Amino acid sequence: MATKAKKALLFLGDLLILYLALFLMLYFSYGNSWTNSWNQHFFPFTIIYLAWLMVFFIIGLYELNLARNNLGFFITLGKALLINAVIAIAFFYFIPYFGIAPKTNLFADLIIFALLFIVWRQVYNYFIKTSPLLNNVLVLGQNQETKELINYIHNNPQMGYHIKKTVDPEEVRILSDLIKILVKDKVQTIVTTVNPHQDTNLVKNLYQCLPLKIIVTDLPAFYEKITGKIPVSSIEEIWFLENLMCGRKSIFEAAKRGTDVILSLFGLFITFLLFPLVASAIKLDSPGPVLYRQKRVGRDNQIFDIVKFRTMVIDAEKNGAQWSQKEDKRVTRVGKFLRKTRLDELPQLWNVLKNDMAFVGPRPERPEFAFSNELLAKIPFYQIRHTIKPGLTGWAQIKYPYSSSIEDNLQKLQYDLYYTKNSSFILDLVIILKTIKIILSAAGR
Repeated sequence: MATKAKKALLFLGDLLILYLALFLMLYFSYGNSWTNSWNQHFFPFTIIYLAWLMVFFIIGLYELNLARNNLGFFITLGKALLINAVIAIAFFYFIPYFGIAPKTNLFADLIIFALLFIVWRQVYNYFIKTSPLLNNVLVLGQNQETKELINYIHNNPQMGYHIKKTVDPEEVRILSDLIKILVKDKVQTIVTTVNPHQDTNLVKNLYQCLPLKIIVTDLPAFYEKITGKIPVSSIEEIWFLENLMCGRKSIFEAAKRGTDVILSLFGLFITFLLFPLVASAIKLDSPGPVLYRQKRVGRDNQIFDIVKFRTMVIDAEKNGAQWSQKEDKRVTRVGKFLRKTRLDELPQLWNVLKNDMAFVGPRPERPEFAFSNELLAKIPFYQIRHTIKPGLTGWAQIKYPYSSSIEDNLQKLQYDLYYTKNSSFILDLVIILKTIKIILSAAGR
Protein backbone atom coordinates (compact mmCIF):
# COMPACT_ATOMS: atom_id res chain seq x y z
CA MET A 1 0.00 0.00 0.00
CA ALA A 2 1.46 3.36 -1.04
CA THR A 3 2.34 6.01 1.54
CA LYS A 4 -0.37 8.40 0.29
CA ALA A 5 -2.94 5.60 0.47
CA LYS A 6 -1.96 4.85 4.07
CA LYS A 7 -2.36 8.51 5.05
CA ALA A 8 -5.68 8.71 3.21
CA LEU A 9 -6.86 5.61 5.08
CA LEU A 10 -5.88 7.21 8.39
CA PHE A 11 -7.79 10.36 7.51
CA LEU A 12 -10.94 8.55 6.35
CA GLY A 13 -10.84 6.31 9.41
CA ASP A 14 -10.58 9.32 11.72
CA LEU A 15 -13.47 11.01 9.91
CA LEU A 16 -15.65 7.92 10.33
CA ILE A 17 -14.73 7.68 14.01
CA LEU A 18 -15.70 11.33 14.56
CA TYR A 19 -19.22 10.83 13.24
CA LEU A 20 -19.54 7.48 14.99
CA ALA A 21 -18.68 9.25 18.25
CA LEU A 22 -21.36 11.88 17.50
CA PHE A 23 -23.94 9.17 16.86
CA LEU A 24 -23.08 7.28 20.05
CA MET A 25 -23.13 10.48 22.10
CA LEU A 26 -26.60 11.39 20.81
CA TYR A 27 -27.87 7.83 21.23
CA PHE A 28 -26.68 7.60 24.83
CA SER A 29 -28.10 11.06 25.58
CA TYR A 30 -31.48 10.84 23.83
CA GLY A 31 -32.11 7.13 23.27
CA ASN A 32 -34.33 6.23 20.32
CA SER A 33 -35.13 9.92 19.74
CA TRP A 34 -31.52 10.63 18.75
CA THR A 35 -32.61 11.29 15.18
CA ASN A 36 -34.41 14.45 16.27
CA SER A 37 -31.12 15.91 17.53
CA TRP A 38 -28.93 14.64 14.68
CA ASN A 39 -29.85 17.42 12.23
CA GLN A 40 -29.38 20.08 14.89
CA HIS A 41 -25.94 18.80 15.86
CA PHE A 42 -24.63 17.64 12.46
CA PHE A 43 -23.66 20.98 10.87
CA PRO A 44 -22.01 22.68 13.89
CA PHE A 45 -20.15 19.51 14.82
CA THR A 46 -19.00 19.14 11.21
CA ILE A 47 -17.35 22.57 11.48
CA ILE A 48 -15.73 21.49 14.73
CA TYR A 49 -14.57 18.20 13.25
CA LEU A 50 -12.91 19.95 10.32
CA ALA A 51 -10.99 22.11 12.79
CA TRP A 52 -10.07 19.02 14.81
CA LEU A 53 -8.76 17.22 11.73
CA MET A 54 -6.68 20.29 10.89
CA VAL A 55 -5.20 20.17 14.40
CA PHE A 56 -4.44 16.47 13.96
CA PHE A 57 -2.62 17.26 10.74
CA ILE A 58 -0.63 20.17 12.17
CA ILE A 59 0.36 18.29 15.30
CA GLY A 60 1.56 15.29 13.29
CA LEU A 61 -1.01 12.52 13.75
CA TYR A 62 -0.93 11.78 10.02
CA GLU A 63 2.83 11.36 9.94
CA LEU A 64 3.45 7.64 9.52
CA ASN A 65 6.59 7.75 11.66
CA LEU A 66 4.36 8.94 14.54
CA ALA A 67 1.55 6.49 13.83
CA ARG A 68 3.07 3.88 16.12
CA ASN A 69 1.16 3.46 19.37
CA ASN A 70 4.06 4.39 21.61
CA LEU A 71 4.44 7.00 24.35
CA GLY A 72 5.15 9.75 21.81
CA PHE A 73 1.89 8.99 20.01
CA PHE A 74 -0.21 9.16 23.20
CA ILE A 75 1.46 12.39 24.35
CA THR A 76 0.77 13.95 20.94
CA LEU A 77 -2.81 12.68 21.01
CA GLY A 78 -3.32 14.17 24.49
CA LYS A 79 -2.10 17.57 23.28
CA ALA A 80 -4.39 17.39 20.24
CA LEU A 81 -7.45 16.48 22.32
CA LEU A 82 -6.75 19.33 24.75
CA ILE A 83 -6.45 21.83 21.89
CA ASN A 84 -9.60 20.46 20.27
CA ALA A 85 -11.54 20.75 23.52
CA VAL A 86 -10.55 24.43 23.79
CA ILE A 87 -11.56 25.03 20.15
CA ALA A 88 -14.95 23.36 20.67
CA ILE A 89 -15.67 25.27 23.88
CA ALA A 90 -14.74 28.58 22.26
CA PHE A 91 -16.86 27.77 19.21
CA PHE A 92 -20.05 26.88 21.04
CA TYR A 93 -19.82 29.41 23.86
CA PHE A 94 -18.65 32.44 21.88
CA ILE A 95 -20.63 31.78 18.69
CA PRO A 96 -24.13 30.91 19.96
CA TYR A 97 -25.48 31.00 16.42
CA PHE A 98 -26.59 27.36 16.22
CA GLY A 99 -28.92 27.42 19.20
CA ILE A 100 -27.07 24.71 21.10
CA ALA A 101 -24.53 25.03 23.89
CA PRO A 102 -23.52 21.42 24.59
CA LYS A 103 -21.82 21.00 27.92
CA THR A 104 -22.13 17.37 28.95
CA ASN A 105 -22.68 16.31 25.33
CA LEU A 106 -19.52 18.01 24.11
CA PHE A 107 -17.26 16.34 26.66
CA ALA A 108 -19.07 13.02 26.24
CA ASP A 109 -18.40 13.28 22.49
CA LEU A 110 -14.73 14.06 23.10
CA ILE A 111 -14.31 11.11 25.50
CA ILE A 112 -16.12 8.66 23.21
CA PHE A 113 -14.06 9.84 20.26
CA ALA A 114 -10.79 9.51 22.19
CA LEU A 115 -11.59 5.90 23.13
CA LEU A 116 -12.69 4.98 19.61
CA PHE A 117 -9.69 6.77 18.11
CA ILE A 118 -7.21 4.80 20.22
CA VAL A 119 -8.89 1.51 19.32
CA TRP A 120 -9.00 2.45 15.62
CA ARG A 121 -5.32 3.42 15.51
CA GLN A 122 -4.39 0.19 17.31
CA VAL A 123 -6.32 -1.83 14.73
CA TYR A 124 -4.78 0.16 11.87
CA ASN A 125 -1.23 -0.38 13.09
CA TYR A 126 -1.85 -4.08 13.66
CA PHE A 127 -3.18 -4.76 10.19
CA ILE A 128 -0.75 -2.48 8.32
CA LYS A 129 2.13 -4.56 9.72
CA THR A 130 0.57 -7.96 8.95
CA SER A 131 2.12 -10.05 6.18
CA PRO A 132 -0.77 -9.74 3.67
CA LEU A 133 -0.49 -5.94 3.68
CA LEU A 134 3.29 -5.66 3.85
CA ASN A 135 5.09 -4.67 0.66
CA ASN A 136 8.08 -7.03 0.38
CA VAL A 137 11.12 -5.27 -1.06
CA LEU A 138 14.20 -6.70 -2.78
CA VAL A 139 17.21 -4.35 -2.88
CA LEU A 140 19.69 -4.86 -5.69
CA GLY A 141 23.04 -3.37 -4.72
CA GLN A 142 24.39 -1.89 -1.51
CA ASN A 143 25.65 1.55 -0.54
CA GLN A 144 25.29 4.03 2.30
CA GLU A 145 21.81 5.08 1.17
CA THR A 146 20.51 1.50 1.10
CA LYS A 147 21.77 1.04 4.66
CA GLU A 148 19.96 4.21 5.75
CA LEU A 149 16.84 3.10 3.90
CA ILE A 150 16.83 -0.38 5.41
CA ASN A 151 17.34 1.05 8.89
CA TYR A 152 14.54 3.61 8.35
CA ILE A 153 12.07 0.96 7.18
CA HIS A 154 13.05 -1.34 10.05
CA ASN A 155 12.38 1.43 12.59
CA ASN A 156 9.08 2.39 10.93
CA PRO A 157 7.17 -0.86 10.28
CA GLN A 158 3.89 1.07 10.23
CA MET A 159 4.88 2.35 6.78
CA GLY A 160 4.04 -1.11 5.47
CA TYR A 161 7.36 -2.10 3.86
CA HIS A 162 9.56 -5.08 4.64
CA ILE A 163 13.08 -5.56 3.26
CA LYS A 164 12.94 -9.20 2.23
CA LYS A 165 16.36 -9.56 0.71
CA THR A 166 19.45 -7.57 -0.25
CA VAL A 167 21.70 -8.70 -3.08
CA ASP A 168 25.16 -7.17 -3.40
CA PRO A 169 26.42 -5.76 -6.75
CA GLU A 170 28.58 -8.79 -7.58
CA GLU A 171 25.64 -11.16 -7.32
CA VAL A 172 23.52 -8.85 -9.44
CA ARG A 173 25.89 -9.25 -12.40
CA ILE A 174 25.79 -13.06 -12.35
CA LEU A 175 22.22 -13.58 -11.18
CA SER A 176 20.28 -15.73 -13.65
CA ASP A 177 17.43 -17.00 -11.51
CA LEU A 178 16.15 -13.70 -10.13
CA ILE A 179 12.58 -14.66 -10.90
CA LYS A 180 12.82 -17.71 -8.62
CA ILE A 181 13.88 -15.54 -5.71
CA LEU A 182 11.05 -13.09 -6.34
CA VAL A 183 8.42 -15.83 -6.38
CA LYS A 184 9.84 -17.60 -3.33
CA ASP A 185 10.07 -14.43 -1.22
CA LYS A 186 6.83 -12.93 -2.60
CA VAL A 187 8.63 -9.74 -3.56
CA GLN A 188 6.39 -6.88 -4.77
CA THR A 189 8.99 -4.12 -5.22
CA ILE A 190 12.53 -4.18 -6.59
CA VAL A 191 14.79 -1.27 -5.66
CA THR A 192 17.98 -1.15 -7.70
CA THR A 193 21.10 0.88 -7.05
CA VAL A 194 22.50 -0.35 -10.36
CA ASN A 195 21.65 1.62 -13.48
CA PRO A 196 19.85 -0.87 -15.79
CA HIS A 197 21.14 1.06 -18.82
CA GLN A 198 24.64 0.03 -17.83
CA ASP A 199 23.93 -3.65 -17.10
CA THR A 200 22.35 -5.70 -19.90
CA ASN A 201 22.22 -8.83 -17.74
CA LEU A 202 20.18 -6.98 -15.12
CA VAL A 203 17.80 -5.72 -17.81
CA LYS A 204 17.22 -9.27 -19.04
CA ASN A 205 16.46 -10.48 -15.53
CA LEU A 206 14.12 -7.58 -14.81
CA TYR A 207 12.37 -8.27 -18.11
CA GLN A 208 11.52 -11.73 -16.82
CA CYS A 209 9.62 -10.08 -13.95
CA LEU A 210 6.98 -8.44 -16.17
CA PRO A 211 4.39 -11.24 -15.72
CA LEU A 212 4.74 -10.97 -11.92
CA LYS A 213 3.53 -7.34 -11.98
CA ILE A 214 6.42 -6.33 -9.73
CA ILE A 215 7.26 -2.65 -9.32
CA VAL A 216 10.83 -1.84 -10.36
CA THR A 217 12.24 1.47 -9.16
CA ASP A 218 15.66 3.02 -8.79
CA LEU A 219 17.07 3.86 -5.38
CA PRO A 220 16.72 7.68 -5.62
CA ALA A 221 13.00 7.46 -6.46
CA PHE A 222 12.21 4.95 -3.70
CA TYR A 223 14.43 6.73 -1.17
CA GLU A 224 12.65 9.99 -2.01
CA LYS A 225 9.18 8.46 -1.52
CA ILE A 226 10.05 6.91 1.84
CA THR A 227 12.20 9.62 3.44
CA GLY A 228 11.09 12.85 1.72
CA LYS A 229 14.61 13.74 0.56
CA ILE A 230 16.87 13.13 -2.45
CA PRO A 231 20.03 11.02 -1.91
CA VAL A 232 22.59 13.31 -3.56
CA SER A 233 25.38 10.73 -3.59
CA SER A 234 23.19 8.33 -5.61
CA ILE A 235 22.22 10.73 -8.39
CA GLU A 236 24.11 12.19 -11.32
CA GLU A 237 23.71 15.23 -13.55
CA ILE A 238 21.13 13.37 -15.64
CA TRP A 239 18.77 13.35 -12.63
CA PHE A 240 18.61 17.16 -12.71
CA LEU A 241 18.04 17.21 -16.46
CA GLU A 242 15.15 14.76 -16.08
CA ASN A 243 13.56 16.36 -13.02
CA LEU A 244 14.45 20.06 -12.94
CA MET A 245 14.63 21.08 -16.60
CA CYS A 246 10.89 21.10 -17.31
CA GLY A 247 10.74 24.90 -17.15
CA ARG A 248 9.50 27.29 -14.50
CA LYS A 249 6.03 26.69 -13.17
CA SER A 250 4.87 30.13 -14.28
CA ILE A 251 1.27 29.90 -13.05
CA PHE A 252 2.34 28.41 -9.73
CA GLU A 253 5.05 31.03 -9.25
CA ALA A 254 2.72 33.93 -10.09
CA ALA A 255 0.06 32.68 -7.69
CA LYS A 256 2.68 32.01 -5.05
CA ARG A 257 4.03 35.54 -5.39
CA GLY A 258 0.54 36.98 -4.96
CA THR A 259 0.02 34.88 -1.86
CA ASP A 260 3.41 35.94 -0.50
CA VAL A 261 2.52 39.62 -0.87
CA ILE A 262 -0.81 39.22 0.94
CA LEU A 263 0.66 37.12 3.76
CA SER A 264 3.69 39.37 4.19
CA LEU A 265 1.50 42.49 4.50
CA PHE A 266 -0.62 40.76 7.13
CA GLY A 267 2.49 39.47 8.90
CA LEU A 268 4.14 42.89 8.90
CA PHE A 269 1.04 44.33 10.55
CA ILE A 270 1.39 41.70 13.31
CA THR A 271 5.11 42.48 13.52
CA PHE A 272 4.32 46.19 13.94
CA LEU A 273 2.01 45.38 16.87
CA LEU A 274 4.60 43.12 18.52
CA PHE A 275 7.59 45.36 17.83
CA PRO A 276 7.46 47.51 21.02
CA LEU A 277 7.26 44.42 23.24
CA VAL A 278 10.00 42.47 21.44
CA ALA A 279 12.25 45.53 21.12
CA SER A 280 11.93 46.31 24.84
CA ALA A 281 12.79 42.72 25.78
CA ILE A 282 15.87 42.71 23.53
CA LYS A 283 17.11 46.08 24.89
CA LEU A 284 16.57 45.09 28.52
CA ASP A 285 18.34 41.76 28.05
CA SER A 286 21.52 42.93 26.32
CA PRO A 287 23.07 46.06 24.81
CA GLY A 288 22.96 46.56 21.08
CA PRO A 289 20.51 47.23 18.25
CA VAL A 290 17.05 45.64 18.06
CA LEU A 291 17.32 44.65 14.41
CA TYR A 292 20.19 42.82 12.77
CA ARG A 293 21.17 42.76 9.10
CA GLN A 294 23.08 39.94 7.48
CA LYS A 295 24.16 39.04 3.94
CA ARG A 296 22.46 35.98 2.44
CA VAL A 297 22.52 34.18 -0.91
CA GLY A 298 19.27 34.33 -2.86
CA ARG A 299 17.95 33.00 -6.13
CA ASP A 300 20.57 32.69 -8.88
CA ASN A 301 23.30 33.48 -6.31
CA GLN A 302 22.11 37.07 -5.83
CA ILE A 303 23.27 38.56 -2.52
CA PHE A 304 20.75 40.43 -0.38
CA ASP A 305 20.38 41.67 3.21
CA ILE A 306 17.96 39.88 5.53
CA VAL A 307 16.53 41.67 8.55
CA LYS A 308 16.03 39.83 11.85
CA PHE A 309 15.45 40.61 15.48
CA ARG A 310 18.85 40.40 17.15
CA THR A 311 19.26 37.17 19.14
CA MET A 312 23.01 37.24 19.84
CA VAL A 313 25.40 39.48 21.73
CA ILE A 314 26.75 42.35 19.62
CA ASP A 315 30.30 40.93 19.27
CA ALA A 316 29.11 37.42 18.40
CA GLU A 317 31.28 37.18 15.28
CA LYS A 318 34.36 39.11 16.26
CA ASN A 319 36.40 36.06 15.17
CA GLY A 320 34.58 35.65 11.85
CA ALA A 321 31.49 33.87 10.57
CA GLN A 322 30.48 30.76 12.53
CA TRP A 323 27.69 28.24 12.34
CA SER A 324 25.28 28.40 15.25
CA GLN A 325 25.74 25.61 17.75
CA LYS A 326 23.00 23.73 19.60
CA GLU A 327 23.87 25.36 22.92
CA ASP A 328 25.37 28.54 21.49
CA LYS A 329 26.62 30.77 24.28
CA ARG A 330 26.44 33.79 21.97
CA VAL A 331 22.63 33.63 22.01
CA THR A 332 21.01 35.89 24.60
CA ARG A 333 18.23 34.77 26.97
CA VAL A 334 15.59 36.65 24.98
CA GLY A 335 17.25 35.41 21.80
CA LYS A 336 16.67 31.79 22.84
CA PHE A 337 12.96 32.45 23.19
CA LEU A 338 12.77 34.34 19.91
CA ARG A 339 14.53 31.52 18.11
CA LYS A 340 12.41 28.77 19.63
CA THR A 341 9.21 30.58 18.64
CA ARG A 342 10.76 31.86 15.38
CA LEU A 343 9.69 35.38 16.26
CA ASP A 344 13.18 36.52 15.29
CA GLU A 345 12.25 35.80 11.66
CA LEU A 346 9.29 38.21 11.56
CA PRO A 347 11.23 41.22 10.15
CA GLN A 348 12.15 39.03 7.16
CA LEU A 349 8.57 39.51 5.99
CA TRP A 350 9.98 42.74 4.58
CA ASN A 351 12.32 40.61 2.45
CA VAL A 352 9.31 38.61 1.28
CA LEU A 353 7.47 41.79 0.34
CA LYS A 354 10.56 43.03 -1.55
CA ASN A 355 10.68 39.71 -3.47
CA ASP A 356 14.08 38.72 -2.09
CA MET A 357 12.42 35.73 -0.46
CA ALA A 358 9.23 33.67 -0.49
CA PHE A 359 7.23 32.32 2.42
CA VAL A 360 8.31 28.78 1.53
CA GLY A 361 11.63 27.73 0.04
CA PRO A 362 15.17 26.70 1.02
CA ARG A 363 16.56 28.83 3.84
CA PRO A 364 19.05 31.39 2.46
CA GLU A 365 22.63 30.61 3.46
CA ARG A 366 25.37 33.08 4.25
CA PRO A 367 27.85 33.64 1.38
CA GLU A 368 30.76 32.79 3.69
CA PHE A 369 29.39 29.24 3.89
CA ALA A 370 27.50 28.89 0.58
CA PHE A 371 30.59 29.73 -1.48
CA SER A 372 33.21 28.07 0.73
CA ASN A 373 35.53 25.67 -1.07
CA GLU A 374 35.19 23.09 1.70
CA LEU A 375 31.40 22.98 1.49
CA LEU A 376 31.30 22.91 -2.30
CA ALA A 377 33.90 20.11 -2.36
CA LYS A 378 32.08 17.92 0.15
CA ILE A 379 28.46 18.51 -0.87
CA PRO A 380 27.70 17.66 -4.50
CA PHE A 381 25.20 19.83 -6.38
CA TYR A 382 24.95 22.32 -3.50
CA GLN A 383 24.46 25.31 -5.80
CA ILE A 384 21.24 23.79 -7.22
CA ARG A 385 19.39 24.99 -4.11
CA HIS A 386 19.94 28.55 -5.37
CA THR A 387 17.87 27.98 -8.52
CA ILE A 388 14.67 28.87 -6.65
CA LYS A 389 13.78 31.70 -4.30
CA PRO A 390 14.74 31.12 -0.64
CA GLY A 391 12.03 31.10 2.00
CA LEU A 392 11.14 32.00 5.57
CA THR A 393 10.45 28.33 6.18
CA GLY A 394 10.98 25.24 4.11
CA TRP A 395 10.80 21.48 3.79
CA ALA A 396 14.30 21.13 5.26
CA GLN A 397 13.39 23.31 8.25
CA ILE A 398 10.43 21.16 9.30
CA LYS A 399 12.19 17.85 8.59
CA TYR A 400 15.71 18.66 9.83
CA PRO A 401 15.43 21.85 11.89
CA TYR A 402 19.01 22.27 13.10
CA SER A 403 22.29 22.57 11.19
CA SER A 404 25.74 23.40 12.51
CA SER A 405 28.10 21.49 10.23
CA ILE A 406 28.75 20.45 6.66
CA GLU A 407 27.07 17.08 7.32
CA ASP A 408 23.95 18.87 8.57
CA ASN A 409 23.95 21.03 5.44
CA LEU A 410 24.21 17.89 3.31
CA GLN A 411 21.08 16.52 4.97
CA LYS A 412 19.26 19.82 4.46
CA LEU A 413 20.30 19.95 0.81
CA GLN A 414 18.65 16.57 0.24
CA TYR A 415 15.38 17.95 1.63
CA ASP A 416 15.80 21.16 -0.39
CA LEU A 417 16.17 19.15 -3.59
CA TYR A 418 12.98 17.27 -2.74
CA TYR A 419 11.15 20.58 -2.41
CA THR A 420 12.69 21.96 -5.61
CA LYS A 421 11.46 18.93 -7.52
CA ASN A 422 8.01 18.64 -5.88
CA SER A 423 7.08 22.27 -5.12
CA SER A 424 3.32 22.80 -5.24
CA PHE A 425 0.48 24.58 -3.45
CA ILE A 426 -0.25 21.45 -1.41
CA LEU A 427 3.38 21.00 -0.33
CA ASP A 428 3.62 24.71 0.57
CA LEU A 429 0.46 24.41 2.67
CA VAL A 430 1.85 21.33 4.44
CA ILE A 431 5.09 23.19 5.23
CA ILE A 432 3.24 26.26 6.55
CA LEU A 433 0.99 24.13 8.77
CA LYS A 434 3.96 22.18 10.12
CA THR A 435 5.76 25.48 10.78
CA ILE A 436 2.76 26.62 12.82
CA LYS A 437 3.20 23.49 14.94
CA ILE A 438 6.89 24.32 15.50
CA ILE A 439 6.01 27.89 16.51
CA LEU A 440 3.24 26.83 18.91
CA SER A 441 5.40 24.15 20.50
CA ALA A 442 8.45 26.47 20.70
CA ALA A 443 10.48 23.78 18.97
CA GLY A 444 12.52 26.07 16.76
CA ARG A 445 16.28 26.09 16.56
